[in-house]
Amino acid sequence: MGTKPEAQGARPRVVLATRNAGKIAELSGPLAAFGVELVGLDAFPEIGEIEENGATFEENALIKARAVAKATGLTAIADDSGLMVEALAGAPGVHSARYSDDLEMLPGENRDGRNIRKLLAAMADMPEGERGCRFVTAMAAVRPDGRELTVRGEWPGTLLARPRGSNGFGYDPVFYDADVGRTAAELTREEKTARSHRGRAAAALLARWADFMGA
Repeated sequence: MGTKPEAQGARPRVVLATRNAGKIAELSGPLAAFGVELVGLDAFPEIGEIEENGATFEENALIKARAVAKATGLTAIADDSGLMVEALAGAPGVHSARYSDDLEMLPGENRDGRNIRKLLAAMADMPEGERGCRFVTAMAAVRPDGRELTVRGEWPGTLLARPRGSNGFGYDPVFYDADVGRTAAELTREEKTARSHRGRAAAALLARWADFMGA
């Protein structure tokens, strides 16, 4: 496949391994300060689905970043995220998005709702003091020369017994942040970005970006 030719004098391009416009916008501004143009996978329609079969968030992020760097000849960034519940030995973890695929969907239910239903059932008898959890994001950057960087961001919280809030997605309605007294689904987008695991991972990546690209 290979990269598309760069125009003379153009900013170097970095590929974010997603087609999610929101994720691309989130990193585009900060990376612009390093003279980088961030593009998503829509710029490379020949790249299909990448199987994420790693045992950790870091492994999955690296799988995606390596595949995209190899396919495009450009530096690639990828991430993997999920919810880890202490009482469930870290589950659903890397299986967060597919956690309830073994259950049938109820009428009017979507996958997020089904995942929450399964999780709350698994935690039904767990006392309040043993409902600790955390959102985790791992980000990986891979250069065409094989140099790699991984960072992690975590957002600690408590798992509620019932959903609250209508913002966000995934497990946000049952993830309670005691520092602000609200669930992730009760925060505005700006508030969530400032506190979230993904925001913390992005900050860690940007803090090391100059050294990573300059080495």
